Amino acid sequence: MPRLTIGLVSVSDRASRGVYEDQGLPALEAWLASALTTPWHAEKRLIPDEQSVIERTLIELADVTGCDLVLTTGGTGPAPRDVTPDATLAIAHREMPGFGEQMRQISLRFVPTAILSRQVGVVRGRTLILNLPGQPKSIRETLEGVRDADGRVVVPGIFAAVPCLDLIGGPYVETDETVCKAFRPKSAIRPQGASG
Repeated sequence: MPRLTIGLVSVSDRASRGVYEDQGLPALEAWLASALTTPWHAEKRLIPDEQSVIERTLIELADVTGCDLVLTTGGTGPAPRDVTPDATLAIAHREMPGFGEQMRQISLRFVPTAILSRQVGVVRGRTLILNLPGQPKSIRETLEGVRDADGRVVVPGIFAAVPCLDLIGGPYVETDETVCKAFRPKSAIRPQGASG
């Protein structure tokens, strides 16, 4: 049984009704498969933009399913139906403002409208919950960061800090450094492969 459980939540009225095919969950799964070397398991949910439904889903994934990490996609803009951040903050025990700040910093490299994003990062119990953008390209950029023409990271992605999970009681997470180099305090670094 994998030690790392990740909740993947795509928030979309139309995709949840089958009007079009959801792209958020496949994009999240594909990126995680390329980035993580720690064994992991996904708990996937496709739900509408309803604050009460989002809140119930996040509580269930954190408290019942026991996810270490929950990544949401969609519903983070200024439109009236964009309530993912509101639901996330409503069920949070603590806010982690650096995640939202960094997500906007990354997106501003590509579109000026990134300033309208309301993405947040929070902790509920020992679960880290992060709101990501809705488009697959933006999901990858947000997680991985921005690279220059030579492949050097110029703006770190938010996933570099996700290995902080062990600081809130979660498992020790290792990544493929060619995709996303994990950052953690020197005192928290374990020898390669010693994630037990």
